[in-house]
Amino acid sequence: MDQTVLLIFNLAVLIMSVVVHEVSHGLMAKRLGDNTAKDLGRLSFNPLKHLDFMGSFLVPLLSYIGGGFVFGWAKPVPYNPYNIKNQKWGPAMVAGIGPVSNFAIALVFGMALRFISAIPAETALAISLIVYINILLGLFNLMPIPPLDGSKILAAVLPYKYERQLNLLERYGFFLVLLFVFFVFPLITPIIPIIFRFITGFPLIG
Repeated sequence: MDQTVLLIFNLAVLIMSVVVHEVSHGLMAKRLGDNTAKDLGRLSFNPLKHLDFMGSFLVPLLSYIGGGFVFGWAKPVPYNPYNIKNQKWGPAMVAGIGPVSNFAIALVFGMALRFISAIPAETALAISLIVYINILLGLFNLMPIPPLDGSKILAAVLPYKYERQLNLLERYGFFLVLLFVFFVFPLITPIIPIIFRFITGFPLIG
């Protein structure tokens, strides 16, 4: 696959994957009693409603140029936690469904690679990229760093006395995420080929 085509395909997969991720947050919030995302028109799979210049374009390009992988995010789907029925675990459920949606995408396409025979090489590569990017997104968003989804799950597990510290960290969330992406997450990415092989049945190439 040509490098330019590969980059465009990676960006397209990334954008649609983060859109599914964000819409999943909004759908879970709606199910738990909050209609904020619905009222703001964010329960849509139209990428234009979710794109963020920094997370959807600049960071993916920099990560591809600097590390050979495409990574990024979309504008968070808003919700009002005070409308959520379960104040203790509801926010964690809203947060957790995002990574779950990415792992679900990876699983569906990974099963296609595992069980459908005679897939053309170009198609297999495209599907592999979908699986890889969604594993990457799911794993990244589970990291317990504000404002990532993992921090909301951690907040539900930790005693309330730590809530102030988490809120304080969230003020610097953007910078923490950037530092994590470029300096810490590369140390965690070796887990991705393991998950990839578990799902698809064959090793990640390249």
